[in-house]
Amino acid sequence: MRKIIHIDMDAFFAAVEMRDNPALRNVPMAVGGSSDRRGVISTSNYEARKYGVRSAMATAHALKLCPQLVLVRGSFSKYKEASAIVFEVFHEYSDKVEGLSLDEAYIDVTDCPLFNNSATLIAQEIRQKIFERTGGLTASAGIASNKLLAKMGSDLRKPNGQFTITPASVDEFIRPVLIERIHGVGKVTASALHELGVRTCGDLQRYQRSELVHHFGKFGDALFDYCRGHDERSVETEHERKSLGSEETFAQDVASFEEMKGHLLRICEDVQGALTKYSDRTVKNLFVKIKYPDFKVTTIERAMPMSTENFLYLLEERWGQDPRPVRLLGAGVKFEDTVPVLQLPLFDDLRALG
Repeated sequence: MRKIIHIDMDAFFAAVEMRDNPALRNVPMAVGGSSDRRGVISTSNYEARKYGVRSAMATAHALKLCPQLVLVRGSFSKYKEASAIVFEVFHEYSDKVEGLSLDEAYIDVTDCPLFNNSATLIAQEIRQKIFERTGGLTASAGIASNKLLAKMGSDLRKPNGQFTITPASVDEFIRPVLIERIHGVGKVTASALHELGVRTCGDLQRYQRSELVHHFGKFGDALFDYCRGHDERSVETEHERKSLGSEETFAQDVASFEEMKGHLLRICEDVQGALTKYSDRTVKNLFVKIKYPDFKVTTIERAMPMSTENFLYLLEERWGQDPRPVRLLGAGVKFEDTVPVLQLPLFDDLRALG
């Protein structure tokens, strides 16, 4: 049986800034662009989150929620340096590391002999090493037999904690979990499940696989497994990756194109952060993905130079063909197999655009 650890750094960008400037530690603060240039919040600390300030939120709105919010311009070089230290720690325990962003990864420690192969103790040591080597940055961890459960576990103990879901406890753990916490379930899917009388994974277990496929198509097949805590996705290492992307499902459908652009900037920032681990790979194509409230999905892909402007151009072109509110936006790159490429500084583009 596999042993998977999901590590998620706590308020990573904000934590780096607070580490380097202790005066920021006890005040609501966020990393993001200025409000007068349609800036977007990248990360907020936990003090700011008490006021409702969240990632991908327009800076202007964040300041309305929290007028005393201290806004810090991002320093990508510092975040990249801290991320490199974190991932060095991960690789001391396994070659099977799937980075999701600068501050988040799955680690398959099935074959790690340390601590008699106790994934719980391995996770504890990983978090301690991160704290020591980064100068006080904290991480949360989930430990389980698959990626779905490991991610749920790390979410339960944020910040600076960890949670282990043993194989024997999966059934008891998963039944009361709200369906919104299942991988891939957004607002529209959750609403459709609520109409079927489904609030928890236990409720969802009452439905047959064929019934869920009837209601939700291919995703219904996954729902049948996920609500039982089953997930066969493997930890995908960098050697196996053919593409890299990030996406966001919105709590409310987004109708304004200007607001979509703001979200896309945040998504592009995530992509660029993840790309730092693939400097030896050639980007072949850029792509943008749109999902509408009726679950229609459309993707536009094109061979273009790596820049924020080109992602925005693709969004404008494809959304202009069907200008409706959207429930999900995504963006990413497709890789060539072997040829190295010089990446353009997308983060600098983001700062220029505010």
